[in-house]
Amino acid sequence: MKKLYRLPHEGTVAGVIAGFADYFGIDVTILRVLFVLFVLVTGIFPGVIAYILAIFIMPVKRPITHEQKSEDESNQ
Repeated sequence: MKKLYRLPHEGTVAGVIAGFADYFGIDVTILRVLFVLFVLVTGIFPGVIAYILAIFIMPVKRPITHEQKSEDESNQ
């Protein structure tokens, strides 16, 4: 099952947009442009509040370290 995570190691600010891009399989640049357009069209306040809420609601997905990768390979 696919889960929605923030990807701070791949994101510009907090990884929210990068997480959505990964979840939906869309290029992160396209989603960033769409988000900026959304913020400009709806007014800055709703978009910024939604982004801040997403920072606190979405869990963080940690990058896989070399140790974890080795451990996963040895378990298979």
